[in-house]
Amino acid sequence: MTRQELVAQINAKQSFLCVGLDTDLKKVPQHLLNEEDPIFAFNKAIIDATAPYCVAYKPNLAFYEAFGVKGMIAFEKTVKYLKENYPEQFIIADAKRGDIGNTSKMYARTFFGEYDVDALTVAPYMGEDSVTPFLEGYEGKWVILLALTSNKGSFDFQLTEDNEGERLFEKVIRKSQQWGNDDNMMYVVGATRGEMFKDIRAVAPNAFLLVPGVGAQGGSLAEVCKYGMIKDCGLLVNSSRAIIYADSTENFAAAAAEAAHKVQEEMATYLK
Repeated sequence: MTRQELVAQINAKQSFLCVGLDTDLKKVPQHLLNEEDPIFAFNKAIIDATAPYCVAYKPNLAFYEAFGVKGMIAFEKTVKYLKENYPEQFIIADAKRGDIGNTSKMYARTFFGEYDVDALTVAPYMGEDSVTPFLEGYEGKWVILLALTSNKGSFDFQLTEDNEGERLFEKVIRKSQQWGNDDNMMYVVGATRGEMFKDIRAVAPNAFLLVPGVGAQGGSLAEVCKYGMIKDCGLLVNSSRAIIYADSTENFAAAAAEAAHKVQEEMATYLK
C-alpha cells in the first residue's frame, strides 16, 4: 500500500486507528474455545465489527507463534481474510525482526512475499545491513523501525546521549533516513511519551509514526495529535486491549465496535 492510498483511507474514514490483534486465548470469550480455530474466530469477529472505524490491523506475532503451527495458521487465515474482505486495510505484522543480511532477507521474504502484509516492525540495533533487505524489491511495503518505546527499559539505551547530546533514538531516526524514505519507512513511538513527539518531529518531520500505548496503557491521544500530527496526518495510533477485550461475553464484538467507534469519533475531531 502506498502512502497516498493510506492517507486516502484516513481521510475517507476520518480515522487513523490501528486495531492490535493481540489475541490471547486466556482473555477471549470462553464460548469461542469450542470453535475449531478460536484465534481466527475471535479475530474475524473483531475485524467485522471494527473495520468501519479503523484503517489498519496489527497482529502481534508473539500471540500466534506461542501456539506453534496452529497459531501461525490462524495468523495466515487472518491476513487472508483481511485481504479478501477488507483490502483497504493496512496490515502490520508486529514481529520485530532484524538480523544479519541473509537472515533479514528470509524474514522479508516470509512477511512480504509469503504472507504479503503491508508492513513489518523491525529492530534497528544491528544497523543498515539488517534493515535494508526489507526495503529492497518489495514495492508498496513498509518497514516500521523501533525508535522510542514506552516501556521502562527504554531508558537503558534509547534515551542515552552521546558527547554531542544526541540521544540514541534520535540517531536511529536520523541515520535510518539514509536507508529508506517517507514512503517506505515509519517509526514506532510510544504514546506515553507526550511532548517528546516534538523531538521526533524535529528529526523526522514527514514520516508516519506507529503509536502504541493509547487506551489500556494510558497514552493521551490529544497529546499525540498535538505534537505528532502533520499535514497528511502522519499517524497510525494503535489500540489493542481497550478495544478487543472491551467485553468478555457473547457481546464482545459489539462492544469492540463501540470502543473503536468512540476512538474514531475523537480522531475525526483532530483531523478537522
